[in-house]
Amino acid sequence: MAIGRHIYFHFGGYVTFELCSSNQLFMMPFGKGGFGRPTVRMLLVLSFWGIWLALPFLMLDDDDVRHRELFFRILPASATSVILFFMLAEWLGPRMLRQQKIKAFLLAALGLSVFFLLFQGVFKTWLLAPDHKGIFFHTFRSLVHVFLAAALGTGYALVRHTLGEEKSKQEVQQERLKSELAFLRSQISPHFIFNVLNSIVYLIRSKSEQAENVTLQLSALMRYMLYENGDTHVALEKELGYLKNYVELQRVRFGEDVDIRLNIRGDVGSQSIEPMLLIPFVENAFKHGVGLVQNPIIDIALEVAPKVMHFTVRNKITPDSIENKDQNSGIGLQNIRRRLELLYPNQHMLSISEADGYFNITLSLQFN
Repeated sequence: MAIGRHIYFHFGGYVTFELCSSNQLFMMPFGKGGFGRPTVRMLLVLSFWGIWLALPFLMLDDDDVRHRELFFRILPASATSVILFFMLAEWLGPRMLRQQKIKAFLLAALGLSVFFLLFQGVFKTWLLAPDHKGIFFHTFRSLVHVFLAAALGTGYALVRHTLGEEKSKQEVQQERLKSELAFLRSQISPHFIFNVLNSIVYLIRSKSEQAENVTLQLSALMRYMLYENGDTHVALEKELGYLKNYVELQRVRFGEDVDIRLNIRGDVGSQSIEPMLLIPFVENAFKHGVGLVQNPIIDIALEVAPKVMHFTVRNKITPDSIENKDQNSGIGLQNIRRRLELLYPNQHMLSISEADGYFNITLSLQFN
């Protein structure tokens, strides 16, 4: 089973790509720090254009005074390409693309390019007057400057728009995922709690010494459900503590009427797991493995290895018995399947079967 990993690549300080285990390439939006800060991006853009405008001077020989003076005189006209870039990248692009006017934006970019091309031709002719070669000549020489600025500004705006759309989709997806997981976690049946409370009432009335201990166990169980349930991961030891409390309360509830077995092996102290992940399987066993089942048996086993755990739950069934199941029967297992798909993709194997008079659930889970 392959472990899902995320590898991040940064390109040019502007765009972040995320390579996921599914071999799909996702464009990620600008981050909050480093190159993702607007001021840093602006400095990088200005640095690029500063270097671009300085290139003609840097490529000249020290004794080429004539061309140095020429480039210096037309520098104000060449610098208008930077204005064109920012008009497309920071002003016109965000406004039109936000309204999904992509074709209109491309036409506007073309129109602005032609305008700035003619403007630079006229501007350079004026700057070099009376010693000049004509508007057509200077307009033609401005093609590279103008269309490079237009292409970069248009591309910059389109990339930012695409990344913004992707970010919005991911945020919506994350919120839906959080809501779905919160709903799935909340599907623990309350019937168990009510039954335990009834058992506590019985213990109190019979003045049993177990009443106080059972109340404390129920309190610990409720505390875990309320306060640990919202965490992304919890220590496996805590999850198993919750599971043990649940099983002990079921022992109090059923007494010797149900043969309940719990076996845990391996080092559980160094691993973490999604909270409330194991209990639905156990709850399902108690829900359908007692009642009209003759000599009911609930067998729970967990084996923990350094990188993987194996969890099995078996409950005895009576094929000939007819049990009135409620309309929500089976929803718990469907929910846990969905949670495993969302939280442990390609990291788990779940098997559910019936054989030799037992209902068997086997879960193999690879730790993150």
